[in-house]
Amino acid sequence: MTRQIWDISPAIAPTSPVFPGDTAYSQEWCATIGPGCPVNVSAIRMSPHVGAHADAPLHYDAQGAAIGAVDLDAFLGPCRVIHAIGCSPLIEWQHIAHAISADLPARVLVRTYQAAPTSWDPDLSAYAPETVQKLADLGVKLIGIDTASIDPATSKTLDSHQVIRRRGLRVLENLVLDAVAEGDYELIALPLKLTEADASPVRAVLRTLN
Repeated sequence: MTRQIWDISPAIAPTSPVFPGDTAYSQEWCATIGPGCPVNVSAIRMSPHVGAHADAPLHYDAQGAAIGAVDLDAFLGPCRVIHAIGCSPLIEWQHIAHAISADLPARVLVRTYQAAPTSWDPDLSAYAPETVQKLADLGVKLIGIDTASIDPATSKTLDSHQVIRRRGLRVLENLVLDAVAEGDYELIALPLKLTEADASPVRAVLRTLN
């Protein structure tokens, strides 16, 4: 039986929302098919935080590992999608408690939007640091969200990022969970092996479990 796949990565284009001041996606053609050239070749420029991406510890810790040195285990395996639509500004424990159980997988993705935005959202929903702490206590090793950050857009202390730093969690941001029902899935969202980068784009997908 074919396992159903949900693509939970947004399309990346010059119009993709970016954090204010970040580098938007752009592309130029270095070679095009024509007389004397058999191929098209392009060059792209973008922040690694455009679209669905995995943060590296280096993003929030000056001595942290670059994304290419991060173990891949957290980005592949059973996960639970939880809906907390409209929970702005923070995902508090009461917003996700209905989906927490003794068999909670090690990966948790939270949907906060009714529909993924097409422009920058300064009022994005984020994780309360206490929520991240409780998930870590339950054995969760990766958290994900359908907004641009697990911390509020205006935060200078990045409290939830500091929790994942202390507890060794991994994070996925800018997911698209509009078409995904609450429940358990297999997550596949592998970052690129970028040896000096603070994050990496991912092509995040969910599959039905065996």
